[in-house]
Amino acid sequence: MIHRTALEALTRQPLRFLLTSWPWRSIGYLLSGGLLGVAAWVAVGGLVAAGPRIGVVAAATGAVAVLAFVAAVAGPLEVRRLRLVDPTADGTGGEPRDRTRALGYGALSVLAVGWVDLALLIVAAGIPGVLLTAPLQPSAAPWAAVAGPVAGLLLLPVAAYPVTAWAGARAAVARAVLVPREGELREVRRSRARLMDAYETERRRIERDLHDGAQQRLVALTMKLGLAGLDLPPGSRAAQEVAAAHLMAKDALAELRELIRGVHPQVLSERGLPAAVRDAAGRSPVPVDLDLHLARRLPSTVEVAAYYAVSEALTNAARHSGAARCRISGRVDADTLVVEVRDDGRGGASPDGGSGLTGLADRVAAVDGRMLLSSPVGGPTLIRVEIPVGTDREAAPCVS
Repeated sequence: MIHRTALEALTRQPLRFLLTSWPWRSIGYLLSGGLLGVAAWVAVGGLVAAGPRIGVVAAATGAVAVLAFVAAVAGPLEVRRLRLVDPTADGTGGEPRDRTRALGYGALSVLAVGWVDLALLIVAAGIPGVLLTAPLQPSAAPWAAVAGPVAGLLLLPVAAYPVTAWAGARAAVARAVLVPREGELREVRRSRARLMDAYETERRRIERDLHDGAQQRLVALTMKLGLAGLDLPPGSRAAQEVAAAHLMAKDALAELRELIRGVHPQVLSERGLPAAVRDAAGRSPVPVDLDLHLARRLPSTVEVAAYYAVSEALTNAARHSGAARCRISGRVDADTLVVEVRDDGRGGASPDGGSGLTGLADRVAAVDGRMLLSSPVGGPTLIRVEIPVGTDREAAPCVS
């Protein structure tokens, strides 16, 4: 199992963690911060000591400049060295989320916490170190010269636990304070987009299998039943049974075609969003006015999301709103597809009402879009979908 951070490795597999590089990475993390703090205070101490020779004002100015410089660079440096014990901080670009906050955290890390880092390292490594060097100490008893190195070797792995725990805690605080969340959000969006792509690919496969498989068999069955009915005596019981079976086969074929259209409408893939919306409007029990103007084909993920938004809105209008008429409008405005579905029904639509609006909002959000709903009691209801389409898309014309 691969652990993402030193703290995760320590807490989940405390024994196996000793065989990994996390203890050494934790030591490097604490040393890089502690040495910076020591360097800053040594420089300040040197300037203060040189005050009588270079002047009190010059020494004070130099000390303040050193501290200000170290505090200023400590924030970005914390983000970079954070990757030693928290590689998930990669992709942040090394820039803190808030420069003012980074300045304060850097000053605290350098002037105070860095000394704690060094003190912990000295204590954790110092005790085993003293025991290991027992044979080199002239005053050590003979038994201590033998037992000391053994005890030191046994304590060295034990020292890795407090060092890693402190480094992990420090890293968690530094990440919360300094690391921007945009990198994580980008990865979440990419993951969500990959899931949607996989989902749509599977939908297309199912639609293709139904269209080329089950639908063709039902068509052949319907034709055979029709031909069989022609060879039977009119009015006979066999002719009546075959006619009933022929009618059932035609009904099943019609239902299968509706199912295929619901899985993934072929007209959307072949002719684009305007034609698919026109087809959906033509099958709607509520009369629909169309005002959809698109000069080019949009990315398939955008077209699919917009189509199902329109389809869900028309379904809600027919089932729940009691609307007498709907209006669908759409356009690309500043590289954003804007689609609006308005009905004159009773209103009161809510995502909490089980009308599919929550799933619709999730589908739109998966392509970095947003859905806006206005549905006061008494109507009208307006669903507005905004989906970014970008500027580097294919400029194929739409087929009406």
